[in-house]
Amino acid sequence: MITSLGRLLTDEHPNHPQAVLDRARRPGRSMGSLARGLEEFFTDQRLALPTDEAQRLAAGRRQNRIDAVPEPLRPAVADFAASMLRARERARRAGTLPRADTTIESALSATRDFAIFLTVECGKHDWALVDVGDVEAFLAVRPRSRGRHLAVLRQFFAFARTRRIVLVDPTRSVSAHRERAFSGRTVTLDEQRALFRRWTSDPDVHPHEALAGVFALLHGAASRELRLLRIDEIDTITRTVQLGQRPHPIPLDPVSWTVLHRCLLHREQLRTSNPHLVVTRGTKALSRPASTAYFSHLLDPAGVAAHRLRVTRLATLVNTMDAKLVAAAFGMNPEGVLIYLADHVDELRLPRTRATSAAT
Repeated sequence: MITSLGRLLTDEHPNHPQAVLDRARRPGRSMGSLARGLEEFFTDQRLALPTDEAQRLAAGRRQNRIDAVPEPLRPAVADFAASMLRARERARRAGTLPRADTTIESALSATRDFAIFLTVECGKHDWALVDVGDVEAFLAVRPRSRGRHLAVLRQFFAFARTRRIVLVDPTRSVSAHRERAFSGRTVTLDEQRALFRRWTSDPDVHPHEALAGVFALLHGAASRELRLLRIDEIDTITRTVQLGQRPHPIPLDPVSWTVLHRCLLHREQLRTSNPHLVVTRGTKALSRPASTAYFSHLLDPAGVAAHRLRVTRLATLVNTMDAKLVAAAFGMNPEGVLIYLADHVDELRLPRTRATSAAT
């Protein structure tokens, strides 16, 4: 990186910060480590303006989703994406809250999935042929995301009606209501024991994998909480950490502290000034946290997802203690915790007469 920077500074082109930053960018999907480091340094020192790397990558992600739509249905989805971008620009000029890139990408993903469902499952290649039954069948396949997908489809068909792509909105009579209850998969006790042994006794396991696994298994830590965990939020004297928006620091047991200490040693070997605990080769010269994609694949070698470990811990705690206390400890909304109590009756907490009648 230093050699490449030296060539940029000594060639025949202008070498002021903005010009150096523009020429340091590599063609392709990523602009390269050198350009990322220069961008962060120059923008922090107010020597150059940020690049359009984030916007370029977001445009590529949107185009990938549009290209995945079956060809007969693709033009309408492309126009829908363009309308959302125009609405975002109007919101920015008006000073209101504009849609984020992730919001637009999520809407395009839902529309893409529905278009593929129409083509593959229903054999329809025209938006004008969509009816209420198609929408209900699509939402039935995805019960956990029914409300989110229905909201996106309502936006799309409202746009489609203004463009005369459809004459009737097929989502008008569809209800988003469904019984809120946890329906995901949890990790069995035997699986938890095997994973615990892997992350505490196998020296070949990467420290970041052990951190994500143990903290999700024992503390219900989300990937975002660990990704944004900073060094100054770790108290080595009291052995506590501040995770995300939780109201109180989390006391660590000996196993969790050992795993955390391994990550601290790994971070020292990188000789980085990045303020976050989890530092990768791509962020050791920067101050930003590790990417979401890095955390999404951390537990792949163990064959488990961090979300499954988190919901397993939440379900266990909610069904063995007061749900309100769990919500307060995790900094969650009480309604979001109560879904883990659906269809569960602890007979040991019932009066003896009622427990007997329930058993019969």
